[in-house]
Amino acid sequence: MTTSPTLCLGSPRFPAEVAALGDDAARWRALIARHGPQAAPALVEGDFAVALTLDDGSAFLAVDRFAVRTLCYRTKGVAIEWAARADALAGAGADLAPQALFDYLYLHVVPSPQTVFADVLRLPPGHVGLWRDGRLSVQPFWVPRFSPTDKPDFGALRDEFRGLLRQAVQRQLDGSKPACFLSGGTDSSTVAGMIGEAAGQPAVCYSIGFEAEGYDEMAYAQLAARHFGCEHRQIYYTPEDLQRDIPEVAGWYDQPFGNSSALPAFHCTKTARADGVTRLLAGDGGDELFGGNSRYATQRLFGHYQRVPGLIRRGLLEPFFGLSLVAATPGLKKGSSYIRQANTPLPDRAQDYNLMRRIGYDTVLSRDFMAQVRSASIDEQLRQVWAQAESADEIDRHLAFDWRFTLAECDLPKVVGTATMAGVSVGFPMLDDALLAFSMRLPPDYKVRGPALRWFFKEALRGFLPDGVITKKKQGFGLPFGVWMVQHEGLKRLAADALSSLVARGLVRPEFGRQLLDSLLPAYPHYYGTMAWILIMLEHWLRRHAPDWRCDR
Repeated sequence: MTTSPTLCLGSPRFPAEVAALGDDAARWRALIARHGPQAAPALVEGDFAVALTLDDGSAFLAVDRFAVRTLCYRTKGVAIEWAARADALAGAGADLAPQALFDYLYLHVVPSPQTVFADVLRLPPGHVGLWRDGRLSVQPFWVPRFSPTDKPDFGALRDEFRGLLRQAVQRQLDGSKPACFLSGGTDSSTVAGMIGEAAGQPAVCYSIGFEAEGYDEMAYAQLAARHFGCEHRQIYYTPEDLQRDIPEVAGWYDQPFGNSSALPAFHCTKTARADGVTRLLAGDGGDELFGGNSRYATQRLFGHYQRVPGLIRRGLLEPFFGLSLVAATPGLKKGSSYIRQANTPLPDRAQDYNLMRRIGYDTVLSRDFMAQVRSASIDEQLRQVWAQAESADEIDRHLAFDWRFTLAECDLPKVVGTATMAGVSVGFPMLDDALLAFSMRLPPDYKVRGPALRWFFKEALRGFLPDGVITKKKQGFGLPFGVWMVQHEGLKRLAADALSSLVARGLVRPEFGRQLLDSLLPAYPHYYGTMAWILIMLEHWLRRHAPDWRCDR
């Protein structure tokens, strides 16, 4: 039983057998009747979230492979309710889940299936739920299955890839003014160029710049815009803009959300909407499908150690580098660290770099709060997702892992959320189902070849993209928050006020709050700026959604 109305979101592409039937709800029901609730969503492409009652009284819920569209639910006795946003179900005064708050501080997002609200859950990407007789069964309808070709033909793959890119961009255009984000990276530049081919006219491109050394890549965006003849809107985001936007953006999300790129993305979409743009295409997904993040090459270096004969590893290297004197000797201690990390399996190895883990949970968080959570819970979830992908290669497993935790849980909500705030729809050509399937056929060394990231992607687009874009280092819309905060009095006051509130709520240790502001941030603004950022965004979310929350209540 449910009191919630039928919910059909997104732009699903149905198979021909049901495509001509009525509306989306009718198509879903027909597809479920023919193939069953578990198989039906795997036959649908594009982005979608659906929740509806079937003829037998059961309820069907599903979200697309990347959860571009989200679906939350709550069960009460024999009834189930659903909504696109968690706060729509929770209502005023709802209890918060301490574990979800801990996971937010660890990952900078609240990962599905939980939400920040104690009695509200969120359907994970690529999952289907069936509510029947007062019980809910949730299962994946899709898991990544990699089947790399044994004898790749670069020329044939290149031509196929370019055709799929053009088709993917064409599918995302809706006939309105063609426009896109443009960071100057390979993905956004590719989308900008392909819009020109698919739409028959240059794109209008929106770029964000920062007046902070090491963060501004407007020159690359200008290069790509000139190359493709785009109309280029260049927007510079300032500390004053940030101070103004933090409460609005933090409070708009239905859960705490700590991706700092959300703020410049919001500014971008607001500017586009004021220009009359109603839809923007984004390049998100290319790095995760085709191997563009530096951590892939880093983790592959650690993987090489396991190829050293076991007798040498266990009989010579590990005893020597395990000596305390060696581990403390400059020049040699790097070898000790390398072996320690190489002997730690993924995904645990990648968590060595996690900010909360490095600083120390008990250093940041109060004893009362830590008593309410299990710090190991997030590790267990990460391992579970890591194990789901079907691949014998760690590169492909890492990509699939990032499809969940980088794309579905973090980057896509950033773009979709801020675009929705601004009244603009958004499309992701890089996540087109045909491109996704193509990427899973590429050999791992076509993605990461030695230290070269996204090797195939760049080589296949050589001559289409400007050489300067192909050779640049990845950056994106990263926000120079730590640098700005130590220089800008308004941001300093905002940070001090937020941290003071989190201390008063019993979440953050008073001594850490003082140390962060007085010494850590001024000394290491790039590193500790991230810690300050996620705490500030949490406090401003609490002020909007749970102003009276304290960890001892």
